[in-house]
Amino acid sequence: MATVNELNICSTCNKSAAKYFCIGCKKYFCLKDFKEHEQQLSIKFDNEVVRSHDELIDQIQKLEKSHYLSANLFNQIEEWKKVTIEKVEKAAEKAEHQLIELITKQKIQITKQLDTIAKEIRYHQQEENFLENDIDQLKLKINKIQKTFEQLIQKDKTKAIIIHNDQIDWNKIIYIRAEQLNCELLRSANVNANAKWIQNGITIAGGNGQGDAINQLSYPHGLCVDDDQNIYIADCSNHRIVEWKCGSTIGRIVAGGNGKGNRSDQLNSPTDVIIDKDKNSLIICDFGNKRVVRWSCQHGTNGETIISNVGCWGLTMDGDGSLYIVDQDKYEVRRYRIGENEGIIVAGGNGEGNRLDQLSCPTYIFVDRDHSLYVSDYNNHRVMKWMKGEKQGIIVASDQDQKINRTQLSHPMGIIMNQSGTLYVTDYVNYRIMRWSQGATQGNVIIGGNGRLSSSIGLSFDREGNLYVCENGNHRVQKFNIDQN
Repeated sequence: MATVNELNICSTCNKSAAKYFCIGCKKYFCLKDFKEHEQQLSIKFDNEVVRSHDELIDQIQKLEKSHYLSANLFNQIEEWKKVTIEKVEKAAEKAEHQLIELITKQKIQITKQLDTIAKEIRYHQQEENFLENDIDQLKLKINKIQKTFEQLIQKDKTKAIIIHNDQIDWNKIIYIRAEQLNCELLRSANVNANAKWIQNGITIAGGNGQGDAINQLSYPHGLCVDDDQNIYIADCSNHRIVEWKCGSTIGRIVAGGNGKGNRSDQLNSPTDVIIDKDKNSLIICDFGNKRVVRWSCQHGTNGETIISNVGCWGLTMDGDGSLYIVDQDKYEVRRYRIGENEGIIVAGGNGEGNRLDQLSCPTYIFVDRDHSLYVSDYNNHRVMKWMKGEKQGIIVASDQDQKINRTQLSHPMGIIMNQSGTLYVTDYVNYRIMRWSQGATQGNVIIGGNGRLSSSIGLSFDREGNLYVCENGNHRVQKFNIDQN
């Protein structure tokens, strides 16, 4: 709210002595109607923001074992305990603990987001400052968290994984795995198909020249962002994975960093990294060593090789925990289900070429909820879609002419998709980020294109829809905030 000296017409009573201006609704009021308008906004704030916030808090507090819609999992566990031996009972108790921890963790994640809103509510209440825009923004934030909570309590979002095998690993005979919530917490962000991003990026990692100091990067490639907006970067030429906490000016080495090599505590030119939430670990494309390694997030000093003899460049994971690995040496992508060592070909595998069943220097990949696979086909200047079980792909983004400043692609790299099926691709040679809507024959530039990016590679969303780009040529990671207007 604000006051002005000029005389204007009151928007309520139409009298000319309107000296008070509301910067929220952009209207003038006389003193009497101005006070009444303030009171109406205060009531609206309480009804639409405070009440929604308090109701959601109450629902979360009631989220206990007996109310959780996956309670049938506990019944499975209890029945299983009755017909097995003492060792199995111990494993069941461990699984119950995991499930309770999972529920608690999800509650904490949602509550943390609500804490921020609670502070804003208290601020507006203390200042008695209630604007339409503030109410709308707070209501929007609460609605988003409400959707997250509703998905948390939906059926089939958490699974009990029971292994029937003569060779039993007693630590994994039964365990709990939750699918990621289909919301802002997903790598596949809930971003409007016509969203815009502020064009001036913010350097959030590196940017201090090429080097191996903890505030530097050297030709970063792939990256991923966790739920707290911390980023993990494949610092390729430094042979390490670095974590940059949200808001930090320095990184922390979480894998490798012991020079170039093939020991279990070393990496050789890593090109991509993802987070495995179930096992609290990082999975890394150790490209120079032709292996995929798992590295514990709990200050692990050594990695575990989980796939060998593979020209791995990019990787991703689906909701079932299956790994998808790009093998540049064989021009193919393989899927590895839990426990598999060989995997099966799900894209390419027919030699190098530009046919619909071939790839040429595949780089990064993305898998959607239907298990359709999207591949950046670098030397063919296209993005391919392989639907589950198909023997050849479909071109969903391409440029046969490879010309700059067109609405096409030249050497695509990083790739990601939002929940509506819109593709986002780093256009490596053209120094820009492109967006391709479903069914589109041409893409459009959303970031860069005018010398603002230098050899962009890795690409990721955070839960708010902000874009993170590994700017390889400038040895830094840029964050482009989504334009809320």
